[in-house]
Amino acid sequence: MKFTYKSPFNPKNFKDFNPKKFKIYTFNSGFKKRKDDLLVIEFNSPASVFSVYSKTSTPSAPILWDKEHNKGLCKVLIVNSGNANAFTGKEGVKAIDEYVDFASKIFNCKKSNILVSSTGVIGEQINPKKITNKLKLLPQPTSKTLLSAAKSIMTTDTYPKIASETINYKSSKISIYGIAKGSGMIAPNMGTMLSYIFIEAPLKRNDLKYMLSQHITSTFNSISVDGDTSTSDTVMLFGLKSNNDKIRINKVLLSKISQKVYSIMLNLAKQIVSDGEGISKLIEVNVNNALNKNQAAKVSFSIAESLLVKTAIAGEDANWGRIVMAIGKADTKIDQNKIKIKFGNLLVASNGKMNSNLNISKINKYMKNKIIKINVSLGIGESSRIVWSSDLTYTYLKINSDYRS
Repeated sequence: MKFTYKSPFNPKNFKDFNPKKFKIYTFNSGFKKRKDDLLVIEFNSPASVFSVYSKTSTPSAPILWDKEHNKGLCKVLIVNSGNANAFTGKEGVKAIDEYVDFASKIFNCKKSNILVSSTGVIGEQINPKKITNKLKLLPQPTSKTLLSAAKSIMTTDTYPKIASETINYKSSKISIYGIAKGSGMIAPNMGTMLSYIFIEAPLKRNDLKYMLSQHITSTFNSISVDGDTSTSDTVMLFGLKSNNDKIRINKVLLSKISQKVYSIMLNLAKQIVSDGEGISKLIEVNVNNALNKNQAAKVSFSIAESLLVKTAIAGEDANWGRIVMAIGKADTKIDQNKIKIKFGNLLVASNGKMNSNLNISKINKYMKNKIIKINVSLGIGESSRIVWSSDLTYTYLKINSDYRS
C-alpha cells in the first residue's frame, strides 16, 4: 500500500479565489488514479509572460517546447501532473505538438500562444490522448477556483500552495495570485518546482522579466530540500490584460507591484520547503558578515544541504560541530577564529571553540521547536544570505523508496 504522510506545517485552512481575468479547468485525465491531474487555464486576453526554467542539462520536453515556441504572449496554459515528460526523446516533444495543436483549435489561438508544463515520474512516455480527450470538453460555461488549480498540479505535495496580494492604487484594485507545487527534488538552480503567478495588470514582458530577475535569488533560489535540481523547474509570471483596462503602469505602480510579487514568491518558496518530503522541522540558515555574496551563498547552502546537519536537526541534537564541518567544506577563505554559531539566539561557539557558558538545557529545549534557526557570523565582511531547508528523516526515505510503486 502506498505510504501516506502529512507535513507538520500543513495549513489548517486554505484561502480560495475566483480570478476575473482567466478561467480555470481541472480534470482527472488518467495520469493519476483518482485525483485531478490536468490543469488548463484560459486567459480572457493573451497575457504577457516571462518564464525562467531549470538550468539542468537534462530539461523536460515541455521546457524545450516552451523555449522554442513561446514569444512572450500566452492565451492558454496546460499543466499535467503524474508524468514529467522528461527524458522522453523526440516522442515527448511530438506528444506536446499533438495536444497543443488540438488546443489551438479549441481556443482559436496560435500554437505559440500556448505554454505547457509537466511534473511527475521521469522517463515514461506521455500519452497525448489523455490530454486531448479532456480538451474536447472545453470551453465550459463555468470554471473552477484557484485552489482546484493548485491541487491539480501536486505530486508528492501534502498540501496545495496558494498566495495572494492586492494593491489599491488610485481608483483601481490590482489582484495578484500565485500557485506552486514542490516537495521533493528541490534544490536551487533557478526555480526549484512549478510556480505560476498572475498579476491582474497590463504589464509588459520586460516588466515581468525585471521582477523575476530581481527576486528569484532571494526566494525560489534560496530553498533546498534534498539538493536535487528537477528536470522540470519552471516559474512563469503573467501580466493580465483586458480591453477596458484603466490601469496605467508607471514607475511608482511598478515598484508597488514588484514588492507584492516578491512577497508572493517568498511565501510560495517557504511553503514548498515547509512541505519538504518527510519534513519534521524547517531549518533557516542565516549567514552574516561574509566576505562577499558568493561566499555567503556557498556557506549557507553547505550548511542547509549537509546530510549530517539535517539528520542532527531531525534528532533534536544541537551538534554544532557538524555546522563547523559544513562551513569548512564550502572551501572559501574563512578565519575559523572569527566564526560565531548560534541556534536561535543561543551562542554555542565562538573564537574557534565552544562557548564556555553554554546552557545545555536551554539548547535542548530550543531544539524541540518546529523551526530551527542556525545563525552564523563569519566575521570577515558585510555580505549575508538566508536559506531555508528541511531536516532529513526516515519518512523521506520511505516516501522516495516507493515513489513509483
